[in-house]
Amino acid sequence: MNSLEALLDQIPIRHNLASHILLLGIVQGLFLTLVIFIRAKRRSAILFFGWMLLVQSIVFLDLYLCYTGLIKNVMWVNDSTEPLVLLIFPTLYFFLYALLERKPVTFKKHWLHFLLPLAYALSQTYYYLSPIEVKVNAYMGAYYQNLGFLDIPDGVNYSYNITKDRFRWLVLLSCTLYLICSIHLVLKSKKNRWMSAKNIKLDKYLFSQNTVMIALILSLTLFFIFFNFDDDGGDHYIGMAHTLTVFISSFFILSESRFFEKSWIADKYETLAGSSIEFESIEQFLNETAYYSDQEASLKNLAEKLGTNANTVSRLINSQTGMNFNDYINQKRIVLSKSRLVDHDFAHLTVEAIGQTVGFKSKSAFYSAFNKHVGQSPSAFVKQKKGQKTL
Repeated sequence: MNSLEALLDQIPIRHNLASHILLLGIVQGLFLTLVIFIRAKRRSAILFFGWMLLVQSIVFLDLYLCYTGLIKNVMWVNDSTEPLVLLIFPTLYFFLYALLERKPVTFKKHWLHFLLPLAYALSQTYYYLSPIEVKVNAYMGAYYQNLGFLDIPDGVNYSYNITKDRFRWLVLLSCTLYLICSIHLVLKSKKNRWMSAKNIKLDKYLFSQNTVMIALILSLTLFFIFFNFDDDGGDHYIGMAHTLTVFISSFFILSESRFFEKSWIADKYETLAGSSIEFESIEQFLNETAYYSDQEASLKNLAEKLGTNANTVSRLINSQTGMNFNDYINQKRIVLSKSRLVDHDFAHLTVEAIGQTVGFKSKSAFYSAFNKHVGQSPSAFVKQKKGQKTL
């Protein structure tokens, strides 16, 4: 058996194209995480995207150290990031859940999602407390079996191997389960009409869809490597796939930056930075005053009532709903008109008159908006509702 120093000296340091690609993805991932944490608002869904990137970057930093052999300088951290691997896909799900469902993610409500990573971490307690020789042998067994192993001191508890030997299957289980849940969230959101607006470059649904596709690339690579390599020798391919996904994500985020807009330096855009208004303020004002039912409602006038500028209101509506101002206002008008069309208190009014009461200036504008948001004409809607009541 080798001595500790002699065996560590035999571990080669390798820097090649694969290691450079790995490092590139780690650095870019950490940089993107920093940008998100600095720029994102508190309780913003994008923060979970940042946490996902951070967890991935830490995991693949461990992989980079192992692949290059630099781990021999910090051998005590070998395999210490395994519980974080089981957090990658839950954080992806949290991001999509907060973004698409627009509901907060709290430990009290979502503690079950942390159970597997926590349980695995606890099961590895004896490994974490094991002498350095155990961790060196674990690394040598995965990467350099031909170099030999160290003698292990007496009294080492190997019960951690019960779960460690099944780690890859736990990763595949987590990956599959959360991919299914994430795809379900995206497909569910696709049914919501407010997610289908085409007036902006990349709405929430498209970004969510692209995120799931990126995760799918990483997952397929994961499955391929796990079923074709018995040890950690192929994990660097997963790291290279991670680099690809990080740069694809960076492209999507940068493509939405207002830095590339033609009128980026115009004064009206610069006022956004100092604006303290939130989308919830717009929603509250509209719901409390029914301002949308005013035929003279306009973006400029609404902004004045809210004490801000039109561009801020427009951008908040775009970013939160994926709709422009007119579609957003018309959607609220249509919701109100649907209730009035079947309300006995409005039975004395014609369909056109009801359209005017909710804010439409003409019959054609009412019918066009109703068809767009409901998928049928107001008359057909009334006829359908009456038919349902007679059944």
